[in-house]
Amino acid sequence: MSPIYREDAYRREAQGKVTGHTDEGGVIVEPALFYPTGGGQPGDSGWLEWDGQKLPIATAVKGESEASVLVPAEPAALPPVGAHVLQLLDWERRHKLMRMHTALHLLSVVVPLPVTGGAVGAGTGRLDFLMPEPPEDKTALEVALNNLVDADLPVGEMWITEGELDAQPDLVKTMSVKPPRGAGRIRLVRIGDGAAQVDLQPCGGTHVARTGEIGALRLEGVKNKGKMNRRVTIALGG
Repeated sequence: MSPIYREDAYRREAQGKVTGHTDEGGVIVEPALFYPTGGGQPGDSGWLEWDGQKLPIATAVKGESEASVLVPAEPAALPPVGAHVLQLLDWERRHKLMRMHTALHLLSVVVPLPVTGGAVGAGTGRLDFLMPEPPEDKTALEVALNNLVDADLPVGEMWITEGELDAQPDLVKTMSVKPPRGAGRIRLVRIGDGAAQVDLQPCGGTHVARTGEIGALRLEGVKNKGKMNRRVTIALGG
């Protein structure tokens, strides 16, 4: 069953069925609405509701067979296996994560260097680059980033086989995180169409539909993170 977060990143709530519990106290609901931590993007938070009860969810993590395991915010009674529940996202947080994740893809466009690490946050995000010297003009970097936002480029996806990815190694920008293998195909996130395409790279995260939805971005800083690495941090304008 395909997870809802991959089919429709804008779904805020969905019915589901509890298919299991984990030994650590997690809950597995199918189909999965909550995005599980992965690829630098934190897991979703929100709530489950059933039979007049409400369970706050602090985050979601990956379990066996890529299942999204919901982690309760506090010790509480779990909905039993087989129960039908309503999944509700903390939408404001999810949407900020979507905006930031797409913004970081744009950052990898305006800084065309290998990415050695990264993290998506609800207000700020960062990418670490193989960058021996700092950028000469940080203001120009911020302007270039916001120009891509203002271009309101469409954000879409396509799928290729693992063999096709092997034949195009330049698609993988991240040195530290490799696309998951074993399913036979890889999801690519594309920004822009046709001649206006600016980015295409493997990604399993959630994204906004157009870059204009990101809103204004601020370049928060560039920090030295070792002899050859620099951390570029950006923030949402609101």
